[in-house]
Amino acid sequence: MRKLKVGIIGVGMAFERLHYPAYQQLKDRYEIVALCDLDQQKAQNWADRLHLNKGNIYTELSKMLSRDDLDVVDIMVPIELNYKITEAVAKHLSGQRKGIICEKPLAPTIEQAESARNLSQKYNIPIMIAENFRHNQEIDIIRDLVRTKRIGEVYYFIQNRVIDFPSDMLQNKFPAKEWRQHPQFPGGAITDTGVHDLAGLRHIFGAIDRLQAFGRPQASDFAPYSVINVNMQFKNGVTGQFSFFCAGKEMQRPLIGLRIFGTQGMIYLEERDVGTINLAFDDGRKEQISYEVQKGYYNELLNFYNALTGTEPISVTPEMEYGDLKTVHDILKSIREEKIASVDEDSIYQPAYEPQPPAEQARFQ
Repeated sequence: MRKLKVGIIGVGMAFERLHYPAYQQLKDRYEIVALCDLDQQKAQNWADRLHLNKGNIYTELSKMLSRDDLDVVDIMVPIELNYKITEAVAKHLSGQRKGIICEKPLAPTIEQAESARNLSQKYNIPIMIAENFRHNQEIDIIRDLVRTKRIGEVYYFIQNRVIDFPSDMLQNKFPAKEWRQHPQFPGGAITDTGVHDLAGLRHIFGAIDRLQAFGRPQASDFAPYSVINVNMQFKNGVTGQFSFFCAGKEMQRPLIGLRIFGTQGMIYLEERDVGTINLAFDDGRKEQISYEVQKGYYNELLNFYNALTGTEPISVTPEMEYGDLKTVHDILKSIREEKIASVDEDSIYQPAYEPQPPAEQARFQ
């Protein structure tokens, strides 16, 4: 099995806690050979850990991209830099037998996102957006339960997402980063964190027709609203209510979580790390489905490897991530304008799961 050689851009917390553990699990498929970061000492610390010599450390992006041995470039930078750096990498590597991984969301603004959705075609280079919720086992299982009508036809859902940003920013967690506390992109925490949950809902139910949102304004920089409530109607007829509370705690257990109500029962996921999906049927039967938590990072890297070697398509493309980010911006627009917002134009945006035509297969066979 061929190992793909990876160049990392940004060796911060996302690399340390999310991508690097997945690369370790897939070390028979990937090999990290180069690191690029403005903080040379941080890069050196990681180089020592990865047993890389000083010649594999870069503070200038163009120098790392000039290497001939890279197969994959993995970009992990603050959201306001996502589009700028991804475009620069795509332009530099245009037409070469290489691939790009970009963290979500793909751009800080909807205008840049419009451009980002076409980068892959423009520069003839495969790009995957690392939206791990679309690869998490629990989301895939729930999607299949809905599609196979295990609880009958779905009536509606409720989902309540809570993060205690004010407390988390004082701990060794992602909100402790300055760029998250004072974001240079619209929406703050809902763009950075809430987009995951919205991607998950879109993965389960498909395209969104319309939504109407309300928000409670706050003075803190990390988010314009302490809580956002969204009524949503999907193109398949499912309706539901999504709440995003980023300024406090949900103390009662069990948590509200995600609850999906159907004609024959309901699906309940308390939180993503609980490891169990609960089904309760109208006839009194109950069922529990176990899953492996936090598997999204592994699955997305596995998918990208398979895509680059020609056995499956990329599951989360810039086009798909554009829809997730547009949903966030439509929520903010609905709050701001006090109007119902239209979201997806098309009913079908799901990735194709069939093998690609031979002419478009493996870049690295």
